[in-house]
Amino acid sequence: MKKQNFIANMAPLAEFDQLQSGVPASLTIAQAALESAWGTSELAVKANNLFGIKGQGTAGSMRLQTTEYVRGVAGRVIADFRAYNSWAESVADHSSLLVNGVSWDRDKYAGALRTDGRSAAAAIGAAGYATDPEYADKLIRIIDQYNLDQYDAWKEGAHMTPEEKAAFSELQNTVAKQAEWIKQQQALLSMPCPDWAKEAYRYYKPYIADETGSYDFWRQLVIQYRKEKGIKVGSDQD
Repeated sequence: MKKQNFIANMAPLAEFDQLQSGVPASLTIAQAALESAWGTSELAVKANNLFGIKGQGTAGSMRLQTTEYVRGVAGRVIADFRAYNSWAESVADHSSLLVNGVSWDRDKYAGALRTDGRSAAAAIGAAGYATDPEYADKLIRIIDQYNLDQYDAWKEGAHMTPEEKAAFSELQNTVAKQAEWIKQQQALLSMPCPDWAKEAYRYYKPYIADETGSYDFWRQLVIQYRKEKGIKVGSDQD
C-alpha cells in the first residue's frame, strides 16, 4: 500500500476517534504507520492489528515473532498479538490503552491526550510504550515528514472563535451520541436470548446453532412459536 493511500484511509478513523478519546490523530496515524509498516505487515494484513498490541482482541489472537529491546539490545521473541475485525477496532483499542493506561498506572499515557502529536509522541516514549529507545523520535519524524498534525483537532482549536468552539463542542457531542447508538445496534445483532423469547428458544433449541442472535431474530422466533402453538396475544412481543 502506498503511504499516501495509507494516510488517506487512516485519517478519517483517527479524526473520528480523537473526538471521543482525546488521542491526537497525528499520533494515531504515525504509530499505525510505524508499527504496521504502512499497513503491509503480516499482523496488519491478516489480523487488522495496526499497533502491535499483544494479547486477545475482538477476533482472537495471532502468534508471531517480533523484535524486543532489552537494555537497548534488539532480540527476537515469540508473542501473541491481538486480532481485530477491522482497522477501526484496532484504532479504538489503541486509544483505549492510552486513555485507560495499565492496571498499575491508569495515568501512564495521560500526557498523550488532548495535545499535539509531537508532544504526545514524546509522552508515550517517556512512559515506555515501546522498548525501542528511538521510538518517539521515529514517530515525530513521520509526523513532520507527512504533515500529519494537520489532522489534529487541537491545532486548529487553539485559533477557534467562541462560536467555532461551541460548534465544535456540539459536533463532539453528536459524534459521541452516534458512537453510542452504533454500539447499541451492534449489541442487538448478537444479543443473548431475552427473557420474553426463552420459551420459544427452548422449543426450537435443537434447531438453533447459536445461542445469540439479533433482536429481530428473537422476535420472529417468538412469532413463529406462537403461531405453531396457536397462542393468541395482543402483540407479537411481551
